Amino acid sequence: MSAPGDPQGFVSLSANMGIKDTTLDFLLLASTVPATSAAVFTQSRFAGPSVEISRDVASGGHGRAIAVISKNANVACGDAGRHDAALFQQRAAAMAGMEPREMFIASTGVIGRRYPVKVIERYFDSTEFDADAADFDRAAEAIMTTDTHPKVVRTTAGSASLVGIAKGVGMIEPDMATMLAFIFTDAEIDGDALDGIFRRVVARTFNALSIDTDTSTSDSAIVIANGVAGPVDHGDFEAALDEVALGLVRMIAADGEGASKTIEASVRGAHDVAQAKRIAKLIVNSPLVKTAVHGADPNWGRIAMAIGKSNDTAIDQDRVAISIGGVAMYPPAAGEAELAAAAAHMRGDVTIIGVDLGVGSAAFTAFGCDLTAGYVRINADYTT
Repeated sequence: MSAPGDPQGFVSLSANMGIKDTTLDFLLLASTVPATSAAVFTQSRFAGPSVEISRDVASGGHGRAIAVISKNANVACGDAGRHDAALFQQRAAAMAGMEPREMFIASTGVIGRRYPVKVIERYFDSTEFDADAADFDRAAEAIMTTDTHPKVVRTTAGSASLVGIAKGVGMIEPDMATMLAFIFTDAEIDGDALDGIFRRVVARTFNALSIDTDTSTSDSAIVIANGVAGPVDHGDFEAALDEVALGLVRMIAADGEGASKTIEASVRGAHDVAQAKRIAKLIVNSPLVKTAVHGADPNWGRIAMAIGKSNDTAIDQDRVAISIGGVAMYPPAAGEAELAAAAAHMRGDVTIIGVDLGVGSAAFTAFGCDLTAGYVRINADYTT
């Protein structure tokens, strides 16, 4: 069931096609009218055929639907996997009554396993597309793999509505995108403007996220705008898209595999955004920082280590300032009172690490999570 205020002109089908046991494993979500689209994808050299096919759809700028299979990545399966992915796109497009060039596809799950094509074809042969208003909450559930809960964010921009859904808890270190993230809106916005806005938003949200430094073979972030609500101010739309994407990023960080806390590393005083991003990522990706956060140990020396290993000659340790939860750690070295205050902050759900590099005015915030025994257990047993 669609929620009040959801984007108009979208329909969906979330179902079990037989890839998983009895849980949802298939999503088809489509605009009922022509649309504009923009997308970014993984840069992995092992990108799956779903990414290759969707890149072609994105190049046309008029994708209007997304079909997703969860629990099977269909990656590293050679020409047979490419054939299977093309068949899936064709069957999904036919079900939705559109051309394949309008249909994005996506898959996540175990690498090296082909789609169970007979199962998929049997499902399409026996199922009609129920053209009810899109149920975005159920859609978010259908794309999950090891997620513990669906991820959905809603907002508005003028007369238009936006809703974003995402999946992802592990194998997340973005390279042009991350995990699966789909945003739908009834705003009217031309393709070139949409592409520029989306790439800027991705750079400061999805590309600011890292769970474990591992880039997926299937990462895709896509936005579809069908124009049903009419034109919107581009500035208002970008702010709304930012809100949706950042909300999804925070949900993914909090749901990181085995995670008990999230980390936000805010670096300022950098020479440029690239430098600030590099240092922020080094902090949230450091196993020593992540385990310190898990144990609520205000060991700021691990943060200094993460900054230092950048080997960035523009950074002078005597000009750097480090804080945890707004409490100054360095310089000078924190005393017992400061360490106790930082530890109290770290016992909360979010640990905020602040760094001022003292070399410029650029800033960037990266998002991540702690590292726990739960992460090891989940990934040690993943294929079984």
